[in-house]
Amino acid sequence: MPDTKAARRSALIVGAGDATGGAIARRFAREGYATIVTRRELPSLDGLIARIRADGGEAHGFGTDARDEDQTVQLFETIERDIAPLEVVVFNIGANVNFPIRETTSRVYRKVWEMAAFAGFLAGREAARVMVPRARGTVIFTGATASIRGGSGFSAFSGAKFALRSLAQAMARELGPEGIHVAHTIIDGAIDTEWIAKNFPARYALKEQGGILNPEHIADAYWMLHAQPRDAWTHELDLRPWMEKMA
Repeated sequence: MPDTKAARRSALIVGAGDATGGAIARRFAREGYATIVTRRELPSLDGLIARIRADGGEAHGFGTDARDEDQTVQLFETIERDIAPLEVVVFNIGANVNFPIRETTSRVYRKVWEMAAFAGFLAGREAARVMVPRARGTVIFTGATASIRGGSGFSAFSGAKFALRSLAQAMARELGPEGIHVAHTIIDGAIDTEWIAKNFPARYALKEQGGILNPEHIADAYWMLHAQPRDAWTHELDLRPWMEKMA
């Protein structure tokens, strides 16, 4: 009999929130992937999982602290053993905070680095361990404007995002010859979320003009990255609204 589990494929979204991460999960579910979504608190994923299943997709949720090595290793082992071989891993944890440098405690800096950089390393390492023997797979790291330039008050966030971008570059060069596509995205601009609508109404008002990022369109770009032929892989993708200024 054929190994039906081996014929299936799965996509893991680490940090599947209500906006970008959730849209990415739904996009890959529509393409037939067994979609695994994680956040620190499992109940916060209930709505996303229900929506994917209502649309006819397969979804599994895990409450996982992405900074914890043992939990991350166990997560990958569980997916490979009980769900389906991982073909896509998206690391989508943000950790965006704003503190003046004199008010940035060592605890804040370390916590942001653990969330946005160290957790990315753990996810990337485990993805490589399961993908390389199969010589295929895609790993995408979600970056931000802070990945390429530091802003006032963003020393912790920029430091972590710079580190994540370097990780992606190193992995791309190491794993590309092994058949693994590693990409880093720079999300440069406000995203259409309730938080933006509530806290930045003037910016949100630009939505009708295409002035803020639509999570569904970001998800389409992630699918495009995964679907690219290996002779023309994109290793860094910059996504921003047409009116967003580059500083």
